[in-house]
Amino acid sequence: MTENHHPDTVIRPSRPDDPGTAEGWDARYSSADRLWTSDVNPALVAEVSDTEPGTALDIGSGEGADARWLADRGWQVTALDISQVAIDRAREIDPRPSITWLRADVIADDVPAADVDLVTMHYFPIPKANLDAARRLVDAVGPGGTLLVVAHAPDGVRAHGFDPDAYVQPGDFAALLGDGWEIVTDETRERGRAAGGGHHTHDVVLRARRRVG
Repeated sequence: MTENHHPDTVIRPSRPDDPGTAEGWDARYSSADRLWTSDVNPALVAEVSDTEPGTALDIGSGEGADARWLADRGWQVTALDISQVAIDRAREIDPRPSITWLRADVIADDVPAADVDLVTMHYFPIPKANLDAARRLVDAVGPGGTLLVVAHAPDGVRAHGFDPDAYVQPGDFAALLGDGWEIVTDETRERGRAAGGGHHTHDVVLRARRRVG
């Protein structure tokens, strides 16, 4: 993990028990033997199954279901999460060398990888004030590589009392892409398995490919 920080752009909740902080997420993971299911996210399967394996960066990897799915298909995965508890748990579940489990705060720090073939993030909250973090994730994709950003559809987020407009959405990522990118998928679709107590039934999915040359 790099030691370069971006304090001028970082917006973090001030309470250590807030789940937006490392301490808050550690507490949340520590409160249960497993916080999430062991199922891979449906959009990852739909969008990446036919992609030639290479290097992948899984942002907000949690307990590692997506990282394990990628590794099973030949990817070399760097799995990042802000929670050390989540990272330790995921490493214990699957210590295979094709997955590097790394505690990192990509909102506050530089991305600890470059020129990767896939950057994937599912339901990863980046406050709008931290748009530079989104830009750094886009820049981590190498030539010919893929960016996959998946978010809960706004209605489901509002049902949980959150304002989706306060966070960087897939459309905001799309706006960061220049002429060197091709947007492959940009749509809202049924998730397949509802999440969040049934509120999250649809996903907004953005998949883009960085052109070579």
